[in-house]
Amino acid sequence: MSLLTGGYDFTKLSVVLGSGENAATLNYGLFISAVINFLLIALVIFCLIKALNKMKDKVAKKEEEAPTTKKCPFCKSEIDIEATRCPHCTSQLDS
Repeated sequence: MSLLTGGYDFTKLSVVLGSGENAATLNYGLFISAVINFLLIALVIFCLIKALNKMKDKVAKKEEEAPTTKKCPFCKSEIDIEATRCPHCTSQLDS
């Protein structure tokens, strides 16, 4: 955290409430440190989850893609996968 705040330590920031040796203190520096730590951890977790989701989407796309066309062995044009005759050269295709 010191890299983010320039080496400044927030944990020692406090306000003394009252007077005397055992006066109550309000340690707001601890709260600021906790908030900064929370935001940093939340950012790291967000980036990790985003990267994992992106990887999962890429894997899912590769699995879903099935061929919808094939090449005619005679004229080499692309035709529908279920075609039994080429629409370009009218040759009979094996199924």
